[in-house]
Amino acid sequence: MSKHVAYIGLGANLGQREKNVAAALTALERTRGIEVEAVSSLYETDPVGGPADQPRYINAAARLRTELSPQRLLALLLQIEQSLGRRRGVRWGPRPIDLDILIFDDQVIVEEGLTIPHPLMHERRFVMEPLAEIAPDLRHPTLGLTAREILESIDNLSLDDGG
Repeated sequence: MSKHVAYIGLGANLGQREKNVAAALTALERTRGIEVEAVSSLYETDPVGGPADQPRYINAAARLRTELSPQRLLALLLQIEQSLGRRRGVRWGPRPIDLDILIFDDQVIVEEGLTIPHPLMHERRFVMEPLAEIAPDLRHPTLGLTAREILESIDNLSLDDGG
């Protein structure tokens, strides 16, 4: 069976954030048909959107080799989130773990509950900074820009608006 390359974003802002991210990566590594090939550094970031006064996030990105389809990988990520205490509630609210498929090979998928590439990744420094660390030359399947170029464009926008 052919192996796919998937990039996922990891985030946590409740409980033991670093431990939750590590536990999610361990759960992925222990899953048959998945190999965790690279993991970024951990980045501490302010929350974007959601309720005010929520704790800061720890964010990371990982590159996986997998035999799973995008749909099966998503189901696994949701299962891992639930096992680590994630309960779906407030949009962009605080959570012990958040796992998102960012890119899956060069596929473009838009279906109920699954959009690849992740629709907001190119606007979010907390996604692009760890992704650019482990895959600076990875091309976004629809924008055609590399992770490094997208991160630089976010940095330039932040400078332009005084942020």
